[in-house]
Amino acid sequence: MLCFFAMGFVDMVGIASNYVKADLNLSDSMANTLPSLVFFWFLIFSIPTSLLMNKIGRKNTVLLSLVMTLAAMVVPMFTLDFTMLLLSFSLLGIGNAIMQTSLNPLVDSVMKGGASASTLTFGQFIKSIASFLAPIIASWGATTNAFGFGWRALYPIYLGVGVLATLLLFGTKTPSDSPMKGEKSVSKQFAGCFALLRNPFILFCFLAIICHVGIDVGTSVTAPKILMERTGILLDDAAIVCTIYFVAKAAGSFSGSFIMSYLKDWTFLLLSVLMMVAAAFGLIYGQDTAVIYASVALMGFGNGNPFSIVFARAMQAVPEKKNEVSGLLIMGIFGGTIFPLLMGFASDATGQVGAVLVMSVGILYLLGFWLRGRKA
Repeated sequence: MLCFFAMGFVDMVGIASNYVKADLNLSDSMANTLPSLVFFWFLIFSIPTSLLMNKIGRKNTVLLSLVMTLAAMVVPMFTLDFTMLLLSFSLLGIGNAIMQTSLNPLVDSVMKGGASASTLTFGQFIKSIASFLAPIIASWGATTNAFGFGWRALYPIYLGVGVLATLLLFGTKTPSDSPMKGEKSVSKQFAGCFALLRNPFILFCFLAIICHVGIDVGTSVTAPKILMERTGILLDDAAIVCTIYFVAKAAGSFSGSFIMSYLKDWTFLLLSVLMMVAAAFGLIYGQDTAVIYASVALMGFGNGNPFSIVFARAMQAVPEKKNEVSGLLIMGIFGGTIFPLLMGFASDATGQVGAVLVMSVGILYLLGFWLRGRKA
């Protein structure tokens, strides 16, 4: 669970990109390249990570991801040079791609297949704690110039937590974690991963992850801009809306881990998507602070559970290929690259309503995914 907290470091990119935009006077489309760059690496590293797990084991792969994440935390402590920030965000993306691909199967092996969906949902709740703390720490750092870093105070704080997670996991024994022997050639393993997309349900799950992450990153990037555009408040005050989103997402994940003990996960998925539909209407038409806050909270609560539900269902569909399914689905986090880029161009052209409309496409797909998936 502490590793899930470290996994949540990736969600700082939303508020960080807003501060970088202000510090370097960037356009929306240019500032959105930073979160887009983070999630680009999921496209490159997810499948290779699933193969790496077969060679060195899941625990060692998670440890490698933590080392990459720690390196990403160090760079912004010393410079705000845009090129170096690109390096930091790239390291964060690479580390998180490796972590998300390897940590979920590691948890599944620890649980030995039992209560997998609810356990992964609880992990997402822990991840959300790191997510909602980031805007609070950044805003506090900006107003107090904490440690002399300003809003970047969140980097040394998260660095310390990441070091703790690395040391504790290193000293922990995990079951069923021995490297696999006698595997096929790398090219055949790659082909086997992508061959899973011939399974219609796995393909639908892959596209659902793309949309889920696009909505997640898109909301954290766009919500402060909506507040500033419609209410005229400053970024330090608008940053709290990211905390509202991630607190609501954490509440959704935490409650979901219990609700799914009594309610079918597929029914809960429908309820979650309907919440996001209502939230999108609020973000498009809402003009006052209360409506925007409520809509962002509803979006967060609704988006707290689709990832774990889709992930668990996919691994159950092909249980003999959990590593490969994990790598393929985590590659879908590439949606965090696609959506912010499109939303940046849309907002430059039409304001933040355009960004929300792009995000709404992903919500409609999740509704279609539920309609199709419940028949599978």
